Amino acid sequence: MKVKECMSSNVVWVKPEWLIKDVAKLMMEEHVGCIPVCNESKKLVGLVTDRDLVLRTIACNKDPATTPVSEVMSTGIYNVTPESEVSEASKIMCDCQVRRVPVIEENQIVGIITMGDLANNREVNTNIVAGTVKGICECGDGAKHAE
Repeated sequence: MKVKECMSSNVVWVKPEWLIKDVAKLMMEEHVGCIPVCNESKKLVGLVTDRDLVLRTIACNKDPATTPVSEVMSTGIYNVTPESEVSEASKIMCDCQVRRVPVIEENQIVGIITMGDLANNREVNTNIVAGTVKGICECGDGAKHAE
């Protein structure tokens, strides 16, 4: 199965200069725990999660009202294309212990595939879903993709 058959395509994204407080509000309004950070041409430059907001903002005494998201976002993000196999996205989730993988086409964000997308799609092999959950939850070097 291809990623495009399973991904969420209505992805909201923010620019690096957005303030953390505004990103947090957007997460709440959209009911998401992760937002891609893109430049003007929708090229992915980072990803910010609710966990990033807690660990890199609150725990580091940064002011959410004045700190741009670029200071707390994760960079060097792995991604897939719409034509990638779901198993490739699952492998990235397991190996990197992440629940979400951006979907990029022609250098622009076109979607995101999440562990929830895998679990909620009846066409995705249950072994892939179970292996993904297991891989994400394992600690240390034991976190490897299960075929």
